[in-house]
Amino acid sequence: MSESVEMYLETIHVLEQTLAHVRSIDIVHKMNFSKPTVSQQMKRLKEKRLVDIDDNGYITLTDTGRHIAEMIYERHEELTAIFEYIGVDQSIATEDACRVEHYISPETFDALKQYFDPLMKK
Repeated sequence: MSESVEMYLETIHVLEQTLAHVRSIDIVHKMNFSKPTVSQQMKRLKEKRLVDIDDNGYITLTDTGRHIAEMIYERHEELTAIFEYIGVDQSIATEDACRVEHYISPETFDALKQYFDPLMKK
């Protein structure tokens, strides 16, 4: 799965938490991409069966798309918290987590989570 696909799915997931319905224009504003770029990517995601788009243009994640989006979002949240815990400034921690979340192996992510979660809950 490409970083770009993961970013779109994560963005849709985040938008779903605050909007009743997600449309392409919402993604345009959130990601700061052009309308044609987002439209083209939504077509690709639909072809890959990662999103559904209804007749009103409302975009929803399929079960597969939601699974990927939730995994990436969890990585983002956890990595941001870990980076902040070790003293990284919040804005830098968020940016770095956004980069790392797409490339870290499941094994390394799980190890970091197991190590830091108990420490951060103290």
